[in-house]
Formats: sequence, C-alpha cells, structure tokens
Amino acid sequence: MTPPPARSATVATPPGPFTVVTGPDDVVLASGWTADVAELVPVVHRSLRPTRVEQVDRLPVLDAVEAFLSGDVAAVDRVAVRQRSGPFLEEAWEVLRTVPAGAPDTYAAFAARCGRPAAVRAAANACARNAAALFVPCHRVLGSDGGLGGFRWGTPVKRWLLDHEAAHAAVPV
Repeated sequence: MTPPPARSATVATPPGPFTVVTGPDDVVLASGWTADVAELVPVVHRSLRPTRVEQVDRLPVLDAVEAFLSGDVAAVDRVAVRQRSGPFLEEAWEVLRTVPAGAPDTYAAFAARCGRPAAVRAAANACARNAAALFVPCHRVLGSDGGLGGFRWGTPVKRWLLDHEAAHAAVPV
C-alpha cells in the first residue's frame, strides 16, 4: 500500500511567499520562504522525506503562521515539528524552540543553552541544517559580533523576522 502523500501550502508574507510541507498527520517536515516545494523536500531528513507532496490550498498550520504575522509571535512555538538527525542536532533544534521571540541569542549563547558552550560551530550547524524555518526559530540566533550571520532564506528575511518579533514580543514585567 502506498503511504499517503505529504501536503504543502503556500501563504503570502511580508518578506515573500512562505511554504510549509507537512506529513499526513499535519506535523511540519519543512518550511521556508519560497513558493517552490522542490526547494524544501531535499532538506527533509531521508528517513522522513516524502516521496509525494500534494499541493493544497490550506493546511491547519497556516493558522499559526497568520497569527504570527498578526503579532502573536508565540503562535509558531506551539506547532508540532518532526526533524531527524544525530542526538546533538535534534536536541539543539528543541533548544532553539526555547529562544524567546524578541530576545535573540548569539551562536555562543545558543551553544551554552545547549549545554556545550565550546560547541559554537556545532550550534551554527544546527541552525544551518534546520528544515523547519520559523517553527524552529534559527533566525533568533545572531553572530557573536551581533551581526545577522547567515540564513537559508536570506538576511533580509531574517532581519524582517527579528524586527517583527521585537515589535510584538511580550515585554517582561
């Protein structure tokens, strides 16, 4: 029996089209600022990579994306994501989800948050290999000099995300 296809949908965002690929259970496998699902499928770990992706008009996860765009920057933190790799990367992706909107980490601080303060390059690699942009917020990690560093979807997108989150993040009391 052929497994059900993954599904994808694209929504317009201020920095450009944002596409999400989900498994049949609506868990995010990949996402990013592109209208071309063919750019996303290769970044899904081979053990999770779909053989078929059906384009649909709407996915439930887009509700969280639209809430994020409307100012509820924590809405994306509640979205289920599935990624696979080695133990460090999987743990680092979970830790990335604890970096609060509006309070980005440096790569060094992120490495320390992961419990491996000397592993700055490994922390940067976790950001670079993240398939689920926005939901696993690798954009919330900056260069140790405070610069933007890299971002698969371009630094203008990263800058927009950081500015949007800074404008809408909950202010500590």
